[in-house]
Amino acid sequence: MDGWVGAWTGGRRAVHLGNVADFNEQFFAAGTDAAQRARRLRQAHHYAGMATCYSPEPALLVLPAEVDRAWIDWLTRELDWGPVELHSGIAPAETLAQALAARPALTARIADGSAPVVAWGRTPDRGEGAALAAVRRYESKEAAHGLFAELAPQHPGVVVPHQERPGSARSAARRLAARAGRGLTTVVKSPYGVGGHGTVVVTPHQLLAAGGARALLRRLVRDELLPAGEPLLLEEYVDGGRGGRLRDLTFDAVIGEDGRVHPVGVGEMAVDGTRYQGVTVGPGVVPPGAAAAAARFGLAVGERLAAEGHRGWYDVDFVTDRERRLAPTETNLRLTGPAVAFVLKARLDHVRGPGHLVRTLDGMPLGARLPQEALYDHLERLRPRCARLGVMLLPLVVTAGYEPEPAVGLALAVYGAGERDAPPERLRARTGGEAPDPARAAEAVQALDAAEALVGAANEGLGRMFEALR
Repeated sequence: MDGWVGAWTGGRRAVHLGNVADFNEQFFAAGTDAAQRARRLRQAHHYAGMATCYSPEPALLVLPAEVDRAWIDWLTRELDWGPVELHSGIAPAETLAQALAARPALTARIADGSAPVVAWGRTPDRGEGAALAAVRRYESKEAAHGLFAELAPQHPGVVVPHQERPGSARSAARRLAARAGRGLTTVVKSPYGVGGHGTVVVTPHQLLAAGGARALLRRLVRDELLPAGEPLLLEEYVDGGRGGRLRDLTFDAVIGEDGRVHPVGVGEMAVDGTRYQGVTVGPGVVPPGAAAAAARFGLAVGERLAAEGHRGWYDVDFVTDRERRLAPTETNLRLTGPAVAFVLKARLDHVRGPGHLVRTLDGMPLGARLPQEALYDHLERLRPRCARLGVMLLPLVVTAGYEPEPAVGLALAVYGAGERDAPPERLRARTGGEAPDPARAAEAVQALDAAEALVGAANEGLGRMFEALR
């Protein structure tokens, strides 16, 4: 099988390991205490629910948090999977590797060679050597920045923000204050920030309101937005003007075992401040010029990563400036939230015909805490309402609904013309595969927007519903 699916799984059904916590733990700051570690493992275990869609068709799922079988059956029906073997709830308070070490039969089942094994990212238990060394090197935002700066001169339309590494926390505070004094916004980064931690945008107003740079940095450490006792990177903030669509882009690709780089696609991410919220992928989402520029640069990055030993998934994230030039901000040598959207698109295109747009919403707030059974009923009521908009609703992260700040992760999918039930033959004839006209792409995006608004309003309404019962 040609293309990225062939490089990823050979087109075969795969074993999916939800080892998000294991991957993240490699990059925890030295000062991370037991309570912080427990919170981050728990957050990562919820997010590992995305493992259901690490490849187009799973054969066996290993999930750290307990997932009701009904959710897998929902996905199986919609995505036309064969039977899926489920092992969930095996690592409530430890890493997946620790849990599997105590389960030799399951470990042997995973490693029996009957199916390829895909995981969130490479960890010591998944192999040492050059591949792991490449991950640990280029997950660093400092090393990635150096690579970007080296490659950018050969890529017109790509600009690399200035980055510096002060020698101490006191020096970082001085440099941050000096930049604020000139009216400059700064992106403060930990070299290894994962799991939503380690990147903060600091405006002059925020610095002044906090009582100065040192006070602000102390508060960011206290709030666990930056690590304690770790070096910091100060990066130029790229002003995107009025914002709107096409502010945050991602290019994803797969490096095969032979070192060849296989492009997956370019998507438009939704980012709140510095926190990733979701992505939209599919034909017409990103204009051809921007998509081509991101792909050219992303492929050049991938060739360097391959030369240094990386194998598997990677992405390059960009922000755009006022002139819509691309500024690369980081590379991730692992699966990502957008990877799941691309996988879902590939599966839907395979079973329903080409031309899908997919939007993932990784952590939509819920207005009330819900156990999984009640959450299922809530989403089941929303499913036909989304379908009337031409949009398919797919559950992804379903274990965080009873957290103190309850949330759910979802995917929304639509044909490029917004017609869920259009026959594949008519779809292919109309769109020519991956190139619908801009009007139809805009129609599909509007359908996704409408479905997202519907789900968001219904989630928020849960709180009012429970208030009415008091």
